[in-house]
Amino acid sequence: MQITVSGLLNQFHRIMQGVLFPALQEQLGPLSDKHQQLVLVLSLIQIEAMVASWSGGVGRPAKDRRAMARSFVAKAVFNMSTTRQLLDRLSVDVSLRRICGWESQREIPHESQFSRTFADFAASELPQRLHAALIAETQQERLIGHISRDSTEIEAREKPLRKPVAEVPLKPVGKRGRPKSGEQPLPPEPTRLERQAGMTLEQMLDDLPRACNVGSKNNSKGYKETWVGYKLHLDVADGQIPISCILTSASLHDSQAAIPLARLTAQRVTHLYDLMDSAYDAQSIHEQVRGLGQIPIIAAHPRRDAAQKAELQAEAKRRKLLNFNDAEDVRYRERTTVERVNARLKDEFGGRTVRVRGNAKVMCHLMFGIVALAADQILRLIT
Repeated sequence: MQITVSGLLNQFHRIMQGVLFPALQEQLGPLSDKHQQLVLVLSLIQIEAMVASWSGGVGRPAKDRRAMARSFVAKAVFNMSTTRQLLDRLSVDVSLRRICGWESQREIPHESQFSRTFADFAASELPQRLHAALIAETQQERLIGHISRDSTEIEAREKPLRKPVAEVPLKPVGKRGRPKSGEQPLPPEPTRLERQAGMTLEQMLDDLPRACNVGSKNNSKGYKETWVGYKLHLDVADGQIPISCILTSASLHDSQAAIPLARLTAQRVTHLYDLMDSAYDAQSIHEQVRGLGQIPIIAAHPRRDAAQKAELQAEAKRRKLLNFNDAEDVRYRERTTVERVNARLKDEFGGRTVRVRGNAKVMCHLMFGIVALAADQILRLIT
């Protein structure tokens, strides 16, 4: 009999609830809901397998980074703002300290050691690799119905990058007016969406701007909001499980990250539909998504010409009168899953309190939260 991934996860959850938690409570005392959530997340993601400990050599041995890696996951699960807050909690919370891997307060490294280790984790993209391994282990064999795509603002405490001052073009020398007979005008520069059609995934990711700058958008009430920081682009599967994500400059338009995000998701999971709002309504995005084997369902953008708008309005009026919704309308309602994941990341897993600087460190901070969120959501679906 073939054992499915869901069957293994159910067996894992029964063992945790029936064997591990009673044993831990005998050793540590009563565990709160957050302690149990952390234990479940750590047991599922197996972060120790990706963190190399010191193997010997000249000089003072390095601190055990596996315990610090577990503590960064705990920081996301407990929704702590700073490393200092994490250290204060570790010094008084015996259960949390022992879950992370330290028996006494004296074993906890200094805050500077935590900072250096976090920088190494950011440079090696540890949480990104951990998230990719978790998705491959639990979602690769699953047929996913919908992938919901959207972005969310990430506020940062750093100085935004200023735009370079544009050079004033020199006035053309020669006679003004129409070009001479036979002269061809210079072709316009291709847009990023047009360039992405001939790029590999790595080239597209390298082409995206990643520096901190100023972004703006209209909120749900129609007012313009601005922020300093970044923009997190997310692909979320059914069940509110984040599949892939990209962190870019705040000023980047959502549509510019759609094609690389679609390719990254297509490499990780098998799904049928891509759900996007009107910001992604571009012909090249439609074509690229269909080329990957999925069906795009994208809300119509108001820039369509008058004939198309009139046709859409007539269709909407007909549906309202007949009280009828077709299949695409029903499927498009599933797009709110990505908005709920964005809200959980910010409210429960540290996405609203970014205190590090630089794209790599900000992404590392967010990815620890995304890993914890994905593991927690996977465990919720099997209970």
